[in-house]
Amino acid sequence: MKTGRSQRPPPGTCVSEQKKNPVSGARPEGAVDEASAARAVQQMFNSIAPKYDLLNHVLSANIDRLWWARTARRFDAVLCRPDAAILDICCGTGDMTMALLKRRPRGAQPILAGDFARAMLERGAQKFSKEARPEGAPYAVPVEADALHLPVETASLDLVVSAFGFRNLANYAAGLAEFRRVLKPGGQLGILEFSEPGGLLGKAYALYFRRVLPSIGRAICGEAGPYSYLPASVGRFPQPPEMLALMRAAGLADCAWKPYTFGIAGLYTARREG
Repeated sequence: MKTGRSQRPPPGTCVSEQKKNPVSGARPEGAVDEASAARAVQQMFNSIAPKYDLLNHVLSANIDRLWWARTARRFDAVLCRPDAAILDICCGTGDMTMALLKRRPRGAQPILAGDFARAMLERGAQKFSKEARPEGAPYAVPVEADALHLPVETASLDLVVSAFGFRNLANYAAGLAEFRRVLKPGGQLGILEFSEPGGLLGKAYALYFRRVLPSIGRAICGEAGPYSYLPASVGRFPQPPEMLALMRAAGLADCAWKPYTFGIAGLYTARREG
């Protein structure tokens, strides 16, 4: 898997040195431009890293494990190829990475697992790094990286996956353009994200998401901010038709969305033409 400096700013500098543009993606409270939005998200996830896994499983009643496994199965045709170059970006503490590794053959090329929140990435590495895995088992290489400025060569990856992290990018269009840049012609993209279901289920879910979830998060984590941000970020995230339009505008082909668990989450898929 080829990695190296792209023409874009390297990880570790892009958050503070981005040109100050209006926020066109995630908008944490107080963010006034892309740089401040990225900084706020980075600090937020670093702060909750120690309790992140526990909170995820409690708040989702472990349904999240099914979503990761189902997403990994969708890309079996790529994952089963030992030489496939794969990136899990916004990997957090590594649950999506682990689901991908379960479907990799022994001796396969390692997966790149990237995140710009160092505390999250360090916890993920304790699960998926070569040292943490049984001898000979597939493993992943942790890479501290910003999804908007990937330290990966153009047209070098067969698969890019992001699970519940794309929503936190400061610029969705730029993120999609960057994913397309690093994919090989014919390479595949998978973005697993939350959604807002409609009907009575949607109303019940909204009540849980906006009232109950932040209270549980505060009780376990000791702070309400990150788990108040979560429902707000989902509410601002493009609905599936809008997201698919953004993907097509980025030059991606065969764009589709598959709802999971009545539309609470869903998998966006696409490929780079060629």
